[in-house]
Amino acid sequence: MRILAIDTSGLVGTVAVSDGDMLLAQFSIQYKTTHSEILMPMMDDIKRKVNLDLSTIDAIAVAKGPGSFTGLRIGSATAKGLALALDKPIIPIPTLDGLAYNLYGNEKIICPMMDARRNQVYTGIYTFVPVVSEEKNMERSFDMQTICGQCAVSVTEIIEKLNSIGKPAILLGDGVPVYHDILEKELEVPYSIAPLHQSRQSAAALLALAKVYVRDGLTVSADEFAPEYLRLSQAEREANEKSGRQEQTAKEKGRRRMEVHSTPGMVRIREMTAEDIEDAAKLEKTNLGKEAWTAGQLLEAMTRDDTIYLVSEMAGRIVGLCGVRNVSGDGEVTNVSVSGDVRRNGTAYKMVKQLLERGRGIGIENYTLEVRASNAPAIGLYEKLGFKNEGIRPGFYDDPKDDAVIYWKRN
Repeated sequence: MRILAIDTSGLVGTVAVSDGDMLLAQFSIQYKTTHSEILMPMMDDIKRKVNLDLSTIDAIAVAKGPGSFTGLRIGSATAKGLALALDKPIIPIPTLDGLAYNLYGNEKIICPMMDARRNQVYTGIYTFVPVVSEEKNMERSFDMQTICGQCAVSVTEIIEKLNSIGKPAILLGDGVPVYHDILEKELEVPYSIAPLHQSRQSAAALLALAKVYVRDGLTVSADEFAPEYLRLSQAEREANEKSGRQEQTAKEKGRRRMEVHSTPGMVRIREMTAEDIEDAAKLEKTNLGKEAWTAGQLLEAMTRDDTIYLVSEMAGRIVGLCGVRNVSGDGEVTNVSVSGDVRRNGTAYKMVKQLLERGRGIGIENYTLEVRASNAPAIGLYEKLGFKNEGIRPGFYDDPKDDAVIYWKRN
């Protein structure tokens, strides 16, 4: 069985391919480059060097989270797009499980930690237990035992958990150097830190664990796959804090999503995910016809580090879409589409207003957009949001022919 593995959950970008029990290739980079820039070139390089025909891939393994929101979005969207195109299943691997699998066969307590900021870590606690064999031979195999499943907790909370277990531990992950001082001060059990070749995300380890998942039937279709963030994004947390609300837990967020889906007429604005692409593209097509962005264009745009894309959701249906791209501090509003049945109820205003607020978080100072001169409702919306008319591009639009009005909202 051939499996392609992708992990972009942290600073490391890593891709690997296996064929049965053989690791054909692995490409990993840990450097301050964006995954949207390096992921596809890494995959292309592997394809060329091992003469890999993607149609021969049987499944795609991907780190499903938690981790960097942008990184997870890029990896998830890439895996989902490939799975849809190739009609292959996805093997979703919890990020912390994949990290722990770097230390396969180690019978100490294994605690991967990823820095989640604000004195929190994404973490879990694992160990490997020998598999009892009826055959009398010297070969040993191991099963990974989950003592504490992956979660987002404070550093002190995971330290207390490790102390309560009372056994020697091995620590790994990018959270270890960040919180080394507090770990050194408060950990009461003997511990070591994994060496550099085992201390970060590895697509090869993901492949090894993916084989176990396939054996146990733990695969999903591309339509079923969704990343697991465990907590809200920084933008959502800051918005909640600004309005005086407490940060939601992943469980609370899921409950509220269910409530929104079951409440007719209630619109929820959130970040667009790969699962929304098809519906968003259909909405674009309905509103804009030949000028609409395709699903492929939306997917490519959404996975960039310099963009933000939001959708409005009502009763489980995508009724709005908007996006912005940061170009050297200027935000180019690329998409604004709203379903006809929710127009004139404030959905577009709330959605675009939130887009502009979130754009500040990725360094946008000023905003610009183009709109058909004949589109009076859209012009009214933009002017209500503070945009000013700064020029005309005659005959810019076709079918029907129309001028484009250039609007700016300057800081």
